[in-house]
Order: sequence, then structure tokens, then C-alpha cells
Amino acid sequence: MPLLGGIEAGGTKFVCAVGTGPEDIRSEARFPTSSPGENLGQAIDFFRQQQSREPLAALGIASFGPIDPNPRSPTFGKITTTPKPGWAHTDIVAPLRQALGIPMGFDTDVNGAALGEHRWGAAQGLDTFVYLTVGTGLGGGGMVNGKLMHGLMHPEMGHMRVPHDWNADPYAGFCPYHGDCWGGLTAGPALQARWGTRAEKLPVDHPAWDLQAHYLSLGLANIVCLLSPQRIVMGGGIMDQRHLFPLIHNQLKKILNGYIQAKPIIEEMDSYIVPPSLGSRAGVLGALVLAQEAMAQQLW
Repeated sequence: MPLLGGIEAGGTKFVCAVGTGPEDIRSEARFPTSSPGENLGQAIDFFRQQQSREPLAALGIASFGPIDPNPRSPTFGKITTTPKPGWAHTDIVAPLRQALGIPMGFDTDVNGAALGEHRWGAAQGLDTFVYLTVGTGLGGGGMVNGKLMHGLMHPEMGHMRVPHDWNADPYAGFCPYHGDCWGGLTAGPALQARWGTRAEKLPVDHPAWDLQAHYLSLGLANIVCLLSPQRIVMGGGIMDQRHLFPLIHNQLKKILNGYIQAKPIIEEMDSYIVPPSLGSRAGVLGALVLAQEAMAQQLW
């Protein structure tokens, strides 16, 4: 298989890799997400060094968003209205394409991770599933009938509205656009602001986790009823707290209240809401799949 490049451009770190799949990663580099100029320069340097050893056939970029993933759009390849300081309206694809001169695929980081899990991980054999990441923010993507979710742009599941009991939880939410949207109540900055410490430092019996599972389950119920996915894969730093999964399984069942009469939800919730099989590598491996598709379609 031709050698491919992949970038997972995340809210906290960039991961660049060269290879063909999980068992064949020839080289990898990670660096903190800082500014467009610095990070794109680091990525270009990394891939130029790789090209000096062996040609790359294509590059896939799985980026935090919102983005424009439509190759026919005049703003294709750009991050748009992201709240991340310094990154709004940044063109990611053009500088990399100019520097490297190879076909490029571009999509969201969560759609990228969904591709990775579909090819090699927890979504193999499925044609309709959702991938969610809960970390610095909350994002969602996935496939419907075997195709990545696109429309006007791409899903923004983290900005769904979920019921907020202000008496039980007076925290206003951290989203600069919507305050207490789904991600504004559940992503890492929300937990830290609400409880005064980072999520990984909270003990497993802390009340934070029941509240977190409650909010996550409310959004999951919307996704189950709207998209009817065959499986939901949940990754990201917050979901590294694996004790969250049984709490979510129990609360989601209560919220659905027996309405969805499907065996995975009634009897097999622990294999319906699952962690990613590829772990933290799902995004960059999915970027390699984006590269492979760009090579096949000759997306210059």
C-alpha cells in the first residue's frame, strides 16, 4: 500500500503520522496546539522530512472545527467559527497542499476518528454509528448508511441543548456561543470550573460523575432517537474515566424508559455504548483513511 500521511489537529495537540495503518506507523510526532503558523510549520517540517526518505501518496487532515469539508466550496479547507483563540477562519489545507504537493482529504477530528474505528476498531462491520469525543470540548460524527455525516457542513452534536436543572446545577456552562449546551455542561473545562479541579483528579465516588453521566445520557438519548445508530463509541480524555460507562448505561436506560425495544439497548448496553478500540490513536489513524480516500479520488 502507498505510504500515507495523517494529521489529527486537536484542540490541545497535533498528532502527525506516516504509515498505512495501526500495525504500520513508520514515524509520528506530537506537539501542543498553539498557533496556526507554528503548528502548520511544524507539520510541514515533519512531512517534508518523511518525503525526503520516501514519497507520500496523500495526506489526510482530521481537524477540530467547525470546518468547511466541502471540496466544491470556496472556503474548503478552513476552520470557521471556532472559539479557539487565533484559529477562527484559518486555512489549514492550502498551506499544506502548497508545501507538499499531494492529494489531501479534510474532515472533522470526530469524523476522522469515526473512520478509524470503522476501518480497524469498535465500529467495524457497521454502516450507521456515532463517534463522540468528550475532552476539551464535545464533538460528534459518524456514518449513516455507510457514508460520513455531512450536509450543510458536518454535525455539531456538542451544541445540542439538553435539560438543565438550575437548582441542582447552578453552573452556567462554558460554551462562549451557547453557555449550557451539551458540551458547555460536560466537557473538561466545565468539570474543572464546576468542581474546582481537573476531571482526572476527582475520585470515582465524587458527585461529579453522577451529574456528568446524567447530562451525557440526556444527549445520547437524543442521538438514539434521532439517528438510531447501531453503536455509539465514546472517546476523549473525560471518557478515559471508565467508571463513567456503567453510570451512562444505567441512566440512558432510565431516560429511554423502555421505549426503544432493541436488543442492544435492552440487554447489551455495555456493548452498545463503548470506548474506542483504537484509544487515543483513532483520530490520526482515521486521518490515514482520509488520505487513502483522497488518493483514490485525486483530491488536489
